[in-house]
Amino acid sequence: MSAFVIDAFEFSRTNSHRDGVTPVAEMSRLSKDCADQSGEIAWTVEGGVTSHGYPSITLAVSGTVQLVCQRCLAPFAYEMDSSTMLVLGKDDEEADQIEEIVDDESIDVIVGSRTTDLRDLIEDEALLALPQVPKHEVCPDSKLIDALKTDKPSPFSVLKDLKPE
Repeated sequence: MSAFVIDAFEFSRTNSHRDGVTPVAEMSRLSKDCADQSGEIAWTVEGGVTSHGYPSITLAVSGTVQLVCQRCLAPFAYEMDSSTMLVLGKDDEEADQIEEIVDDESIDVIVGSRTTDLRDLIEDEALLALPQVPKHEVCPDSKLIDALKTDKPSPFSVLKDLKPE
């Protein structure tokens, strides 16, 4: 069994802890969303129990990845820092019941497993930490954007003259 495969319920019950650093290049789904495969993701995983007594795993990821700005199409460094609590249910039915009881949008309820691969959970959290539309705060080279902006009048502006008064 891999060092990354855990019994999620036992991990939670014993308040276990793991941490590490994984290169972006080793995360196939994440690297597809990045401009290149440089960078590393630091992560921590901690087992525990919620205030309602359900097994849980708290997962945190941080690091810098290279994304492509959707405005200027230039790569830029994006600093991610995200944490989430995953509450474990034994099956779909129990997970649905827990979700109703906990009633907290910031907590995700998943079906736990005796063979949970931490690499999948870490990569999932890293993917969720990415912005939906990556872009610079201020693009460094705005020539492409400026080229798209024109002062030409709209072809529909003549329609306002046709409007009856």
